[in-house]
Amino acid sequence: MGSPNNIVWILIAYLIGSIPSAYLITKRVRGIDIREHGSGNVGATNVFRVVGKSWGSVVLLSDFCKGWLVTALLAPAANAFPELAPAVKQLIFGFAAVAGHTWSPWLKLKGGKGVAVSAGSLAGIFPFATALATIIWGICFLIKRYVSLASVVAVGTYPILLLLFHRDVDSFGIVFVISLALAALLIYNHRSNLDRLKRGEEPQVSFGPKKDSSPSS
Repeated sequence: MGSPNNIVWILIAYLIGSIPSAYLITKRVRGIDIREHGSGNVGATNVFRVVGKSWGSVVLLSDFCKGWLVTALLAPAANAFPELAPAVKQLIFGFAAVAGHTWSPWLKLKGGKGVAVSAGSLAGIFPFATALATIIWGICFLIKRYVSLASVVAVGTYPILLLLFHRDVDSFGIVFVISLALAALLIYNHRSNLDRLKRGEEPQVSFGPKKDSSPSS
C-alpha cells in the first residue's frame, strides 16, 4: 500500500487535481485573482458570480474533467495497488485528486470545495449513481437556489446511492467507507456556507453575466 510506486501515482493524481482552473482561467480572461473577488473561493460558482456563466461553465467542465481523467483513465492504466479491487483503487486516486483541488500547492495549499472534481471522479467509477446524485443536486438547487445546500445534500446522499445500487462491486465495504470519507471532506469544505445558511446570510445564486470584474455581494 505504501510502496514508492503507489506514492508516485497518488502524487500524480494529486497534482492533476491541484491544477487551479478557476484561478488560471480568470487570470487569463479578466486579469484578476479570483481569490480577491466574490466569495474568494477558487471554484466554478464564484467564477459564475464574478465573471459570468460562460467562463463559469468552462471552469466547471475543467474541474469535472480533472476528476474524470484521474479515475476513468489514469487509475486503470497505473500499475499501482494491484492487490486492491478496481473501484477501490479508482476511489483512492479520485480522493487524491479532490485533495489536490482542495489543498493546491500552487495556491499555498488553498483551493476550491471539490464538488465538481468529486463529481468527475465518481462519474468515472459509478456513472449511474453520479447521475442520480446530479439529479438530486439539480432538484435541490431549483427549489432553494443555494449551490452550497444542493452540493451538501447531493454528496451526503451519495453513499446511500452506492448502498442501494452498487453493493455488488468487489470490496464494497471499503468502497463505502471511502465514499463516506469523501462526503465528510466535502461537507467539511462547506462549513462556512452552512454557518451562513444557519444565519440566513448565504446568498442565493443568479447566474447572470458580469460586465466587470468587481466583487459580488
